Amino acid sequence: MQESARNLRMDAFQYELPENRIAKYPLAERDCSKLLIYKQANIESDFYYQIDRHLPEGALMVFNDTRVIPARLQFVKDSGGGVEVFCLEPVEEQARALAQQGTSVWNCLIGGAKKWKSGPMVLENDTIRLEAHWEDRGNNQIRFQWTPQSWSFAAVLEALGSVPLPPYLARPAEPDDRIRYQTIFARYEGSVAAPTAGLHFTDRIFQQLAQKNIEHTYLTLHVGAGTFKPVKSETIGDHDMHAEYFDVSLNGIKRLLEQYRKGAVIAVGTTTLRTLESLFLMGSKLVHQPGLELAQLEIKQWDAYAPEHAQTTVFQSFETLLHWMESRQMDRIIAKTQLMIAPGYRVRTIQALVTNFHQPGSTLLLLVAALVGDDWKRIYQFALENEYRFLSYGDGSILYCANPESL
Repeated sequence: MQESARNLRMDAFQYELPENRIAKYPLAERDCSKLLIYKQANIESDFYYQIDRHLPEGALMVFNDTRVIPARLQFVKDSGGGVEVFCLEPVEEQARALAQQGTSVWNCLIGGAKKWKSGPMVLENDTIRLEAHWEDRGNNQIRFQWTPQSWSFAAVLEALGSVPLPPYLARPAEPDDRIRYQTIFARYEGSVAAPTAGLHFTDRIFQQLAQKNIEHTYLTLHVGAGTFKPVKSETIGDHDMHAEYFDVSLNGIKRLLEQYRKGAVIAVGTTTLRTLESLFLMGSKLVHQPGLELAQLEIKQWDAYAPEHAQTTVFQSFETLLHWMESRQMDRIIAKTQLMIAPGYRVRTIQALVTNFHQPGSTLLLLVAALVGDDWKRIYQFALENEYRFLSYGDGSILYCANPESL
């Protein structure tokens, strides 16, 4: 199964996306986006404000409550030239790095790096002064230092940074993006890209879901810029999948396990699905090797394709993971995942996925193909022919699994 996935040719996951179909701005109302429904090979169309009509009563919807940080910083050199620094990820765990005071080291993308030979760069306003110093030029690591030192780095970014819009929007961030490129339930800071499937949800939708006895819960995966990393290799096996941190509470695991006893789980967003599948794989590892520690449980790119996971049930996996956490008195699990979901892997933890429309030849499109098979082509062709808006600020879909897990 792993070899068949590794050998997938990326030219089989291309489609023509006209520039005018990329949504450069969000709609005035979040929940007025179009909603494509794919279920049992049928495709129909509706709007997000009526999504409750297309979900089973008693389902549990799982959302990613990460919060996008203003990760783009425009520095000025002593000579007067400008350099953009995009904070990708800290050298240590995300929450600790954002809480640091006085100094913090981050891996960055640097626009105009050749113009920055040596010495610090400065960015300041009336209340804060931020300096950027090379920490490790070869690895694009920057040490930030600021005064007043009592400020957290999260507060520094909030004061001086701008919203890290996806590169395909090809426009600078505007004031409204601070609100619209953020879900209404965003809570834990750490992402440099929004979990865009959640952008459509409003208080009106949550009220309608509750009336249908559809509950919701949250987990956290901090979305990295790697989510936009193009696949340049001919086959997926030569692509280095990005890694991201996720954080799930013990109570969150209990809530999922309770739901797996009785009904459907709906993932809102590919990041949510990636986290749920990573949790399943961690639990499955423990089923087969009970003595593993947390570092040994972290999911590498091709771990999902080991044959023993096919023999583990979702209920068995989550129950084992729960008992493992309780035996170690862990109230949450924080780990990295490099999981690659591609055709050849069977999605185990959900009955349906709510997601936007993704770029041609992307790992996110591979994930969709793993969920619905070759019907992804029909789904995307329908969306193109019916004037759906694509990518982060675009419309979305609810995709029911072609082969849902029997729990």
